[in-house]
Amino acid sequence: MLRNADISHSSHLAKGVNNVPLFYIHPMILEAKDIRKRYGNLEVLKGVSLSVKRGEIVSLVGPSGAGKSTLLHIMGTLDKPDAGTVTIEGKAINMQNEKWLSAFRNKSIGFIFQFHHLLPEFTALENVCIPAFIGGTNKKQAAEKATELLQLLKLSHRVNHKPTELSGGEQQRVAVARALINNPALIMADEPSGNLDTNNARDLHKLFFELRDKLNQTFIIVTHNEELANMADRTVHMKDGMMV
Repeated sequence: MLRNADISHSSHLAKGVNNVPLFYIHPMILEAKDIRKRYGNLEVLKGVSLSVKRGEIVSLVGPSGAGKSTLLHIMGTLDKPDAGTVTIEGKAINMQNEKWLSAFRNKSIGFIFQFHHLLPEFTALENVCIPAFIGGTNKKQAAEKATELLQLLKLSHRVNHKPTELSGGEQQRVAVARALINNPALIMADEPSGNLDTNNARDLHKLFFELRDKLNQTFIIVTHNEELANMADRTVHMKDGMMV
């Protein structure tokens, strides 16, 4: 069930994750410090630092090859830095082993990519449930939560449809629901509207802000879309592996 504390935007000022008062929770949900990454002779990140507040929507922008996606993947525990530290909800993550990272990623981080990556043999409801199943949630509870999320995202009439029966915008909203199923503390999105037409992209952008207000979600979004970047609470510019 979606908690009342999650649904009310005003209540997140008093309560945070799992109804813990926010004065017990560090205001910075993520802190990346002096992140460096090299692939062979190519230095992709050159000492990048970024802090993100709880409930903030931050966009990362810059030309292709600037290091945006690499930074996002490192902050999302999908890759490891050569140097520097990443802390999420007070946990230093980059020194942890793969088993720990996998469990942490499943529970604490939701991912949205340019391509929805829905499994074609499963319905919308089943696709949304998959991370919950991996996290150990029973089938009934997962289905109830997935149904609520799909209803929230205006897809209640599509729960039993497979990806090929959905429009591009609907597919991406199913992917958003999948990212939210485990009540993650942080959503990381890599060009989430890059594969959508203008109208669906605009709808998706508005959805992110509605989810921030309703569910107190924090978003870090890599994008080339100027409209989305300008809507964000803060825009961080990158070039040649550095913040500019």
